[in-house]
Amino acid sequence: MVMKPMQGVKMVEVAQFTFTPAAGAVLSDWGADVIKVEHAVTGDAQRGLRLGAGGAAAGSFQPLMEHPNRGKRSIGLALETPEGHAVLMELVKDADVFLINFLPAARRRLRLEVEDIRAANPNIIYVRGSGHGQRGPDAEKGGYDGSTFWCRMGSAHAATPSDSPRVISQPAGAYGDSMGGMTIAGGISAALFARDRTGEPSVVDVSLMSVGAWAFALTLGNTMLTDEFMEPQPLDSPANLAVNPTIGNFRTSDNRWINFTMLQPGRYFADVCKHLELEHLLEDERFATAEALMANALEAGRHVADAIAAKPFAYWLEHLKTMEGQWAAIQNPLEIVNDPQMEANGYIVPVEDLEGNQRKLIANPVQFDETAPTLTRAPQFAEHTDDILRELGKTEEEIIELKIAGACT
Repeated sequence: MVMKPMQGVKMVEVAQFTFTPAAGAVLSDWGADVIKVEHAVTGDAQRGLRLGAGGAAAGSFQPLMEHPNRGKRSIGLALETPEGHAVLMELVKDADVFLINFLPAARRRLRLEVEDIRAANPNIIYVRGSGHGQRGPDAEKGGYDGSTFWCRMGSAHAATPSDSPRVISQPAGAYGDSMGGMTIAGGISAALFARDRTGEPSVVDVSLMSVGAWAFALTLGNTMLTDEFMEPQPLDSPANLAVNPTIGNFRTSDNRWINFTMLQPGRYFADVCKHLELEHLLEDERFATAEALMANALEAGRHVADAIAAKPFAYWLEHLKTMEGQWAAIQNPLEIVNDPQMEANGYIVPVEDLEGNQRKLIANPVQFDETAPTLTRAPQFAEHTDDILRELGKTEEEIIELKIAGACT
């Protein structure tokens, strides 16, 4: 039996794109009833986008929507109308969590601020996802993970070699958004725990800026300590090898890459030499002790690089399986989704789409009792409007009246 620690939790989500809705997806994976409130006409703005999907062949299944919205129920509400806003207030009356990522101006205009929601439910946990936090000169500004998380918060600078002809972009769509959504989910969990202990509901804030700073925290901490920072190295820099010959990315004979990340060269160098047919280096006094090895790290690293460059990627995948130290193949997306370790741990989870086809999604990174989550597909736009309205006690006549008034879809 799959553990659902959020079973019985009701969350109302007024959010779009990926950053904040991804938190709702995680809570849904954990058993919460997540009601996604979408614009009554256009729905989530992300529904009109396509990112790496299979076009018409994919049918209704688009990972850009499925990833941050699996397991939710969707209602279309025109929150700018009195009737639509009244329905939202009914929804939050018995909810545990209200989740939003609208800009402050929109929250004020639509009466979705903390005091508005708590007027209907004083005990609700109010959660905001934002670009730049709730205070300061940029609190009213929006942001995306590509701009705020990646560029403003240092990852783009650090990832771009000093001689690169362009800035290196995020390595994947919704890269910072997915990390941010998981962070929000953790904050919601802590707020629910605190409310259970103290009876007091929290206001939870997570921004792309705060998540970006956390991801970059070690470098920023050192910068604050020294008022200095290291500029990114040029493309052909052997900087890592000059310090440790067992840390680096090494090119194979067929132009693929193998990564070594062994932080203790004195411990692992002999085994590395054995696997790379470099045993003769162990007789060299320049590499005979940990101290000598560190003093001559660049030369030792060049031997490692030359050895790996002599054979193809597939050879090293097999040959390095018995190596003690930490290493990894630099894999492309197709290799990742076919990695047996992903399958063995339930990191890829089946889900049935609207047409009954078996699809797959990446599981959220948390497992309970060594069991992968069970997933259901994301909702179609306003798919559950009538069901949700009936749960609120609306009659069929009242539902029709709301639709005629333009309050819902």
